[in-house]
Amino acid sequence: MLDRNFEAAYRLMNSPQARLAFDLAQEPTSVRERYGMNRFGQCCLLSRRLIEAGVRFVTVNTFLTVFDEITWDIHGSKPFTTIDGMKNIVAPMYDQGYSALIGDLHERGMLDDTLVCTLAEFGRTPKVNPAGGRDHWPQCFSTTFAGGGVQGGRAIGASDPIGAVPADRPTQPGEIIASVFHSLGLDLHAEIPGPGGRPFPLVDFGVREVKELFA
Repeated sequence: MLDRNFEAAYRLMNSPQARLAFDLAQEPTSVRERYGMNRFGQCCLLSRRLIEAGVRFVTVNTFLTVFDEITWDIHGSKPFTTIDGMKNIVAPMYDQGYSALIGDLHERGMLDDTLVCTLAEFGRTPKVNPAGGRDHWPQCFSTTFAGGGVQGGRAIGASDPIGAVPADRPTQPGEIIASVFHSLGLDLHAEIPGPGGRPFPLVDFGVREVKELFA
């Protein structure tokens, strides 16, 4: 099984279609500039090219590291990013690349069949720390979904006034995963083989997708 999977992965990476998909020089300059001439923007463009080439799952990481460069990690002091860095560089870069990807997929008729998610493992403290930044805060944060059957233009749930805790319609991590599986057309009641041949549930018992996303 491992050998077959390795062979399939090697064929994919070594195929002419894959090499062509990774060649961003095939794109007009205007399209590349629409996404932003930075690593994140060009990775968003690359993700669209990979989907067009038949790739079924793509992950875009915004940064390679969090140290000594502008990143999401806005603790405020070196080697991390300041709030000004987030406001003036990181957030505009993200807005440009992400919106360009959604718009491009829509214009090419691909958005209905492509789920685009922005996910993270935690949010940021609602108050600024003494170093002038914000630290890790898992109690409350947001995710975004577009395409793949999601009905856009809506916000589901809300935080308290300072973004510290959920105040309305809190969503658990399991519901996010279930929503992804639902978009992909998977049966949430399905089981997959687990250790020792025992079945393993696709999602925990009773966990469902966020129905408001698709209603």
